[in-house]
Amino acid sequence: MNIRRLLVSLAVLLMAVLLVVACQPPAAAPQPAASTELNVLCTPQVEWCEGMKTEFEAANPGITVNFVRLSSGEALTRLRNEKDNPQFDIWWGGPVDSFIAATNEGLLEQYDSPNYANLLNPTLMADPDKHWAGVYVGSLGFATNNNSGITPPTSWDDLLKPELKGQILIAHPSSSGTSYTMVCTRLQQLGEEAGWDWMRQFAGNVLQYTKSGAAPGKFVGQGEAAVGVLFSHDVVAEIEKGSPLTLSFPAEGTGFEIGGMGIIKGAKNLDNAKKWFDWALEPATQELGPKYNAFQAPTVKGAAASKPELLEVNLIDYDFQWCGDNKKAFVDKFTNEIAGADSLKE
Repeated sequence: MNIRRLLVSLAVLLMAVLLVVACQPPAAAPQPAASTELNVLCTPQVEWCEGMKTEFEAANPGITVNFVRLSSGEALTRLRNEKDNPQFDIWWGGPVDSFIAATNEGLLEQYDSPNYANLLNPTLMADPDKHWAGVYVGSLGFATNNNSGITPPTSWDDLLKPELKGQILIAHPSSSGTSYTMVCTRLQQLGEEAGWDWMRQFAGNVLQYTKSGAAPGKFVGQGEAAVGVLFSHDVVAEIEKGSPLTLSFPAEGTGFEIGGMGIIKGAKNLDNAKKWFDWALEPATQELGPKYNAFQAPTVKGAAASKPELLEVNLIDYDFQWCGDNKKAFVDKFTNEIAGADSLKE
């Protein structure tokens, strides 16, 4: 075979090889490794946050939950500050007023969980556009120290009595969803003008504002003040620990919370956030609360309430949407005109 024939044969062979290679299907792109982390912004008490971490990790081997506990006002502020580089994947707990405000500001991801079908009242307990869902319910009440000599209040106006001057503890609405629920309750019951007048009188009897909504129960139980205003399940939690407290409710009606959850817009561990969201709407999950000293009522069908009597009180028709839409304005007004938030009791 001469050189010319050899070169032609090699060229034909090369073309055949190239043709075979070109006909091969493209190599599959490497799949990213499944995330092994979940970063939770947790608003209920630390004991329950720790319990939820433990329970979720047990149900989802291979996923490590990291959480930071912040009151709902602090949580909302942090999400605003981290909007362009979110550090959390899901926010769990705290009154849905804050979740409505977060939705309005574009901070939460839409997620249509299959477990929305479990909710007792989807109209009340979920965002119609699927940005948040309710995971527990709680009512506002009063905690009175049994050794204070003060008769437990049974109306909102009882809190204005002269004998309670410097004897009331409540959280500040800039940091606490509990306190904001109280503010919005009174504004709804009385109207804005009369409601703000009432808040000014009430502030005259407040000894100090706390950062956490549940903290007044602890401090009143220790005798630092006579009366605390907080969610009734947090009063029960202190009584279960042995605090000398009596729980009472305002006869004319009290506000209540739906504790929410929502996936953070831009979550880096989105799949795991969805797993938590689905899991938190399961009956067995919502019955875990009492195991961790949390006595809120469930929001899903098939979950038994540990303290049903806490909702068998006179609840107002609390307007979550109105309170959420006006949260920043109302908190700013309270802070600027009634009580600053410079030194809150931890």
